[in-house]
Amino acid sequence: MDYALIWAALIAIAVFAYVALDGFDLGIAILFPAFPEEKHRDVMMNAVAPVWDGNETWLVLGGGGLLAVFPLAYSVLLPALYMPVIVMLLGLIFRGVAFEYRFKTRRAKFVWDVSFIVGSWAAAMSQGIMLGAILQGISVTGRQYSGGWFDWLTPFTIFCGLAVVVGYVLLGASWLIMKTHGEIQQRSYRYARIAAVILVLAIAAVSIYLPVVDETIAKRWFTFPASALFWSLPTLLAIVAVGLLRSLRKSQQGRPYLWSLGLFFIAFLGFSVSIFPYLVPHAITIWDAAAPENSLKFLLVGAAFLIPIIFAYTGYTYWVFRGKIDESSGYHD
Repeated sequence: MDYALIWAALIAIAVFAYVALDGFDLGIAILFPAFPEEKHRDVMMNAVAPVWDGNETWLVLGGGGLLAVFPLAYSVLLPALYMPVIVMLLGLIFRGVAFEYRFKTRRAKFVWDVSFIVGSWAAAMSQGIMLGAILQGISVTGRQYSGGWFDWLTPFTIFCGLAVVVGYVLLGASWLIMKTHGEIQQRSYRYARIAAVILVLAIAAVSIYLPVVDETIAKRWFTFPASALFWSLPTLLAIVAVGLLRSLRKSQQGRPYLWSLGLFFIAFLGFSVSIFPYLVPHAITIWDAAAPENSLKFLLVGAAFLIPIIFAYTGYTYWVFRGKIDESSGYHD
């Protein structure tokens, strides 16, 4: 068995689960300025209050798994991305504290609203910048990072950061469509439509840019017969985008969120196949970065028990707190 490949798939699942689940509550916070009414903000926070902290379990699993299973990649990526990683963690701390303190005060409520918004913006933007930095390539000499402190900061990474922010807005608005009603829901339809169009254009722009600047990616996407399979992804992206916009136009409630996840999944799959089999393009492969096989086997035994438990717990939580949120439910002063 190829244990390194199995672990790469598990970490990819953890990363996508984090984006899919924590993305919508980050997006709801980013949408806060568009909902200045305090009663609307209370409902928005209550829409994610039962699940937001559990969503971040997947971030811990992905980051911890990378350290344990692919230590070489971790030792290269972390120095290259110290600043955005630190900003992301500080953002998540600020928004977590704001979540708990906002309902405990009236005079300083605006302070925690600002913390919630800024922390979520910082976390989302940092995640997009890290994605962009990995896609554009990281300087490696031998087995060490050899770039500068600000190599992660380029126009491309900033663009990717903004694209992730827009994507999270789409997930957040889609979640509010599913979990709320009335004015919040109607305004969320409008924001979701705008975010969906911008996100599709952003994904298309990145997909065009990468083959232009990276010869390896260009060969992968434009060399037959592999290109025949890869080019099915843009077709699927177009189909999902049309499905999403139609569901929003018809004012459907549950499907916009599922279609939005479809957009993220196709983009995630497309970027993954563009850099496969590298964890650090184009310097360190999955097998170069992997820990010894005995370690991979030992950790896989633990993951075989842990990951199903996390899935079960997460699914049970969402099932228990299913349904609509109104002004009389959730946290109160």
